[in-house]
Amino acid sequence: MEKDKKIKIFLGLAYLLIVILFLWLIFNKFTFEELTSYDFIKNNRDYLISLKESNLFLISLIFFIFTILWVLLLGFGSPIFLLGGFIFGKWIGTILVVFGLSTGATLLYFLASYFFKDLIIEKFSKRFFKLKEKFKNNEFSFFLIYRFIGGIPFAISNILPVLFNIKVKNFFFGSLIGMAPQLFIGVSIGAGIEKIINLNQDPPNLLTILNSKDIYIPIIGFIFFIVLTYLLRKKFYKN
Repeated sequence: MEKDKKIKIFLGLAYLLIVILFLWLIFNKFTFEELTSYDFIKNNRDYLISLKESNLFLISLIFFIFTILWVLLLGFGSPIFLLGGFIFGKWIGTILVVFGLSTGATLLYFLASYFFKDLIIEKFSKRFFKLKEKFKNNEFSFFLIYRFIGGIPFAISNILPVLFNIKVKNFFFGSLIGMAPQLFIGVSIGAGIEKIINLNQDPPNLLTILNSKDIYIPIIGFIFFIVLTYLLRKKFYKN
């Protein structure tokens, strides 16, 4: 038992070290100003689109694997769905992002269950213990609702189900279906941004961006989704 505990501690520390190294490599290669500059995005847009057009299957596979690693190392998904829409468009992008994030989240859940279960129970059990009964009654349905309504940071929402001992298959398919609507909206915004950058050599103003139907339609959908999930969240997490 003591040996098993030491192995878990070692692997857990190794995981944290990999996360720190990954972040260091990103920000050592690029500054924050470079990553957010219009010229940087414009130039890399042309490069990424040309790669996609030359070998869609290979680039899709690389993006899928990268998405899984991103979730495992950083635990959040918002840059991924924008990038997926930016490179692949809203339909292929949605498929890749939904499956990639669901797979990465499932692996993160599995790792958290093995390495950090005691810590997660210690930190979160008192706050979320009332949800346990709901999950016991119909695990898949409630996890599907849990994924759909969100309201919890993505990294935490991936490890929190450790408290409820969710089956891995229910976690994966619940994530796949539950996150799909919100991810489609996010990917659509990414695809709209790509179209605007393609049509504008210089940075467009805010009015130009908001006048594009590829932007304002997903934003309206996003606002509707936020209101809907807020109402559902109040009922789901009530007592």
